[in-house]
Amino acid sequence: MQFGPALRAAAGIAVLSIMDAVIKGMAAHYPTFQVAFLRFACGTLIATGVVTALRPGWPTRATIVANLMRSVAAVVTAVSFFYALGQLPLAETLVLSFLSPMFIALFGLLLLQEKVDGRIVLAIAVGFGGTLIVVLGQTEGAQAARSWSGVAAALLSAVTYAFSLVLLRQRAQRDKFMHIVFFQNIGPALLVSPFAFWFWQPLNLEHLAWFMIMGVLGVIGHILMTTAYAKAEAARLAPLEYTALIWAAAIGYGVFSEVPTWATLGGGALIVGAALLTSRR
Repeated sequence: MQFGPALRAAAGIAVLSIMDAVIKGMAAHYPTFQVAFLRFACGTLIATGVVTALRPGWPTRATIVANLMRSVAAVVTAVSFFYALGQLPLAETLVLSFLSPMFIALFGLLLLQEKVDGRIVLAIAVGFGGTLIVVLGQTEGAQAARSWSGVAAALLSAVTYAFSLVLLRQRAQRDKFMHIVFFQNIGPALLVSPFAFWFWQPLNLEHLAWFMIMGVLGVIGHILMTTAYAKAEAARLAPLEYTALIWAAAIGYGVFSEVPTWATLGGGALIVGAALLTSRR
């Protein structure tokens, strides 16, 4: 049994999904780069407070270099995904982005020499099938012109996100988890800051609390994900990424009054099955 890491990863995805809902609300008021910067800047403040309290010691040079590389991957993932959203229908972008678990299994095999057994391959396929049912069922009959640059951007975001999670698995076995969480926030904040200030708009102080909530949720989510990937193989946890669609449907219903379709419920059942299948040895 490897229920502990699976539950932590699933909880981390849930927390980060809630954070995404807050980001969606703030994105209606500010440019994407400004929202991204404030999210990571507030996360850095929260992570700094936790590091100060826990006193994990100073990170090594290898820790700094490796986690800064992950920061680059995180920024590329965000920028390419947002570009894809501007070029493609949301459903198509989601389908392409949920290819990431397959790339996670591939990178885990190539970079970490992890074994990918038939059950994990089956779980990935079942989870992706559930994703297809959800997104295609919601857009049945819709027609949209294809943007190949958008397709390329969505695929790039799936690849870089997978690469980032495999790097997380690699470093989580060597580095202290709060070092990883700290660099996961400060690195992207520094990289995004020039673009954020270029597109900066006056900040409503009432919104500052929401950005701080983003920071808290981001740190909690990253702690859960880091401790999960320290204990379980990347390929085994990869299909749990599909559970984000379940949280998206639940949040959409509770916050935005969006009633889930039968496709959402049926696809969600497959996604849950895939998550349970991959969480056990």
